[in-house]
Amino acid sequence: MKVEIVGYNDYVTEEGDTFDILALKNYNNEQMSSYIILENLDYADTLIFEQGIPLSIPVLNMTETPESLPPWRRGETG
Repeated sequence: MKVEIVGYNDYVTEEGDTFDILALKNYNNEQMSSYIILENLDYADTLIFEQGIPLSIPVLNMTETPESLPPWRRGETG
């Protein structure tokens, strides 16, 4: 999958937010939290946020490339 950052959204944390919760809310995939962490390196060591911390959330364009698709979706025949 090709991932491209196409913009940013401002976000102010709520009490109890974590990077993986933010990734789940924004990308439907908590494993993509690294994109948010990389844009907010001052808070990279934060496990659980307090309320009121301003963060920048990357807007991602995710496209599947032929190389990332399983063979049955590429139209290949064995």
